Amino acid sequence: MAFLAATQIRSTSWPITVGAEGIAAAQFARCGFDVLVQAGRDKSWYDLVVTRTGSLLKVSVKASDDGEWRLTSGYSRNDQAIGMSFDIRNAIDRWLASHGSRTICCLVQFHTVSIDEMPRIYLALPAEVAQIMRETASRIGRCALRESYEWTRPDGSTGIETLPSAWRFGPQRIEELLSYHAGQVVAAFGAGKSTPSASPGPELVLH
Repeated sequence: MAFLAATQIRSTSWPITVGAEGIAAAQFARCGFDVLVQAGRDKSWYDLVVTRTGSLLKVSVKASDDGEWRLTSGYSRNDQAIGMSFDIRNAIDRWLASHGSRTICCLVQFHTVSIDEMPRIYLALPAEVAQIMRETASRIGRCALRESYEWTRPDGSTGIETLPSAWRFGPQRIEELLSYHAGQVVAAFGAGKSTPSASPGPELVLH
């Protein structure tokens, strides 16, 4: 009997999703967070809640084993009158609007990862993900988040786009996202009530 190489093992979407959530939970725990995991398939917009010393993030875990995350599946509308380009923008906008407060995206990629290796993991704000998807759609007409892709520039040269290296999972990236959301909370609270001034977290640049 011939055995498949580790990188050739294919799973259905549900086991991959469960595996991705477990790996994400373990990685956050290794970074010193308490992790609350939602059970079952019928969840809200997030899968995990991670907390540490009063800080909290809601984590939407998305898994892929083919190099792209089809995040807007289910948000597109089939309307010939408005055209494909508008439908792509609309699908991305609807996906972005579906996220609640203090949410981040945890993108787990199993493509080309052998069974004895860790998948590649990225962390990003939903707004950062939406911006990358808009850029990808304008370049190659694909309404998905791709880990890497090749495209032809207006001058005819070929470009290779990859997800920002700053998105890679790690303590520094988590702290950036925590600081961003802490700044958002301070700004929202200050807009409604008179409170002593507080310094918001550093602004994240949308790549």
